[in-house]
Amino acid sequence: MSWGFFRDILSGVNKYSTGIGRIWLAIVFIFRLLVYVVAAEHVWKDELKEFECNIRQPGCENVCFDHFFPVSQVRLWALQLIMVSTPSLLVVLHVAYRENREKRHRKKLYKNTGSMDGGLLCTYLISLICKTGFEIGFLFLFYNLYGGFNVPRLVKCDMTPCPNIVDCYISKPTEKKVFLYIVVVTSCLCIVLNIIELSYLVLKYSIKCCFRKHFLATFLRYIYSCIVCARKVLVALPPFYILFPLRGLPRQHVLHTLDGISEFRGLCDQIQNLLQHRIIES
Repeated sequence: MSWGFFRDILSGVNKYSTGIGRIWLAIVFIFRLLVYVVAAEHVWKDELKEFECNIRQPGCENVCFDHFFPVSQVRLWALQLIMVSTPSLLVVLHVAYRENREKRHRKKLYKNTGSMDGGLLCTYLISLICKTGFEIGFLFLFYNLYGGFNVPRLVKCDMTPCPNIVDCYISKPTEKKVFLYIVVVTSCLCIVLNIIELSYLVLKYSIKCCFRKHFLATFLRYIYSCIVCARKVLVALPPFYILFPLRGLPRQHVLHTLDGISEFRGLCDQIQNLLQHRIIES
């Protein structure tokens, strides 16, 4: 099986992913795809031929092999790789839809077609949920199909047409067990990364929405408090000038200062009234 096309598609997903998403892609490439292509396929090669039972009854080995391995482990691994990576293509397709929409309307509809917001954010979150679901589902499937994450050296079979209980031997059990553990560990690691990324994005954009909603009201309340304090100071200044006249200053200068304070106090009153209405509205 050629995995070049699969690799190229996932490489395109990389530029629309977050930092955690890029770590997930690196794990998929190195510890799953690369390990599968370079080593795992050769370990499970000719499984049926290397599965031996201590009897020559025609059909016995085939029936026993089908009983213990209803689906080849390496093929299930390949199917898992395809299924957990496919949801990432939803993000690429959504970006392509945005680009095509801009071309059709011949104008700029988005600040950046690859920016993580709006519908693209929802698509990305859905892809994370699907990937996590597929990972958990395949781990459950591995466990139930093969009776745990183990590859025994010897299995006992009493399926028809075997005349009695026969001993069957699995080839390379230790090597297969190592690769099976790699599948389990990398799957668990990917699940953890998906959950972390999902939580990070939900928390980030929830805080962002709340901040946008309450920022204006909070800012206006802060400005309102500052204006109230400034007004109180301005109200107190004219009596201060009258009670404690500044010696050495020309009378004209003092009068100009008092006029300026009065004008500024009037402006503060207007701003205060405006802010009260805006705070009530927000």
